[in-house]
Amino acid sequence: MGIFDSLENSPALRNALGQLGAAVLPAVLGEVMGTGSQGGLNAIVAKLEQAGFGAQVKSWIGTGQNLPISADQLRQVLGSDVVRQLAAKYNIPVDQLSEILAQQLPQAVDHASPDGKLPHSA
Repeated sequence: MGIFDSLENSPALRNALGQLGAAVLPAVLGEVMGTGSQGGLNAIVAKLEQAGFGAQVKSWIGTGQNLPISADQLRQVLGSDVVRQLAAKYNIPVDQLSEILAQQLPQAVDHASPDGKLPHSA
């Protein structure tokens, strides 16, 4: 076990990273799901489905349990350049931003589709 392993498991470090993520999460999700360069919620959903993540997307939109997506999978769909640009804009490490998005995007899509359907204006 190396020094970085012990740091990674540090509650204080996890708490700090969590607070950083929580502070910028609304802005980042707004960029990803909004009308920014990604084209909005429907465009993100379409990209995810085209990339083979239809089961995950359906679980997020549906009323059951949300299936997970990994940070690497999400980075592939959004594009590494987009993730790097967002990370630079909000001064967050790329890996951390990817992890935050992978954890929070399913919940955000779920909340945006409370009736099991995407809103028409998404």
